[in-house]
Amino acid sequence: MTTHKIGIIGLGKIAQDQHLPAIRANPNFELLAVSSTRGLTDKDARYTFRDYRDLLGLKDVEAVSICTPPQVRHQIAREALLAGKSVLLEKPPAATLSELEDLRHLGEKQGRTVFTTWHAQYNKAVEEAKKALAGWSIKRLKVTWKEDVRHWHPGQQWIWEAGGFGVFDPGINALSIVTRIMPEPVFIKTADLEFPANRDAPIAATLQLQTGHTDGELQAVFDWRQTGPQTWDIEVETEAGFALKLSHGGSCLEIDGRLVVQEEPAEYQGIYRRFDALLTLGRSEVDDAPFRLVADAFMIGKRIQVEAFED
Repeated sequence: MTTHKIGIIGLGKIAQDQHLPAIRANPNFELLAVSSTRGLTDKDARYTFRDYRDLLGLKDVEAVSICTPPQVRHQIAREALLAGKSVLLEKPPAATLSELEDLRHLGEKQGRTVFTTWHAQYNKAVEEAKKALAGWSIKRLKVTWKEDVRHWHPGQQWIWEAGGFGVFDPGINALSIVTRIMPEPVFIKTADLEFPANRDAPIAATLQLQTGHTDGELQAVFDWRQTGPQTWDIEVETEAGFALKLSHGGSCLEIDGRLVVQEEPAEYQGIYRRFDALLTLGRSEVDDAPFRLVADAFMIGKRIQVEAFED
């Protein structure tokens, strides 16, 4: 079995909390190098660089996981592909849809794997929900994704800058589940986006959704101001009358009040198992559906100014 020599570019919170442990747990990967503009390193990495270009110069590196803020991800991924490396893109995969499309085509041209990772999809409960809803018409969808930005993004300024996505950084996780489990495509009908007076990205959003044949009671509410217990729930009711609920970020599933799946999240282990398979097969997997919904929300969204936010 081939061991993939991999590098990580961007050694922030998500790389340290999720990517590094997942790579350690997968015998099909060897962490060869890391790149951090802050000079951070990892005990398992043979090489450490401040400039990612030095990492890309290592011939033995087959692939890189790009865990930087989205504003700079396209340029780094482009250079990686041109250097002959496959790329795993932390979510959101780029700053714009055009950038992602460029990476898709460049990966094809270079014969390298491009993998967009939507970690919330890698829960058993999400797959079971998808199976349960297959072929049914949806009457009601309620997404409630509320968390405390100070806890999850302490001191991070890039998320508040243009292109940083704001509350859609976690909200896109909910939308990635929605696009995975819904039996038909979902569209943004209206979007109310709440921007703090001193920030360039929203702190909350209310989305009215619709499908091709109905604009029933389909809604998503995202909010970054919730303290205490965090809420990551998706409730669905079909025209046939049965209902399901995904909770705890997609790791638990109830159908008609009966607990069907309850597991500890192992999302990033699933991501790296999939990346291993894609690298072995020489295939790409570029899913832009959650990304398009966020772009649509910004395109048609109504901007509402709210009180300033301070870290």
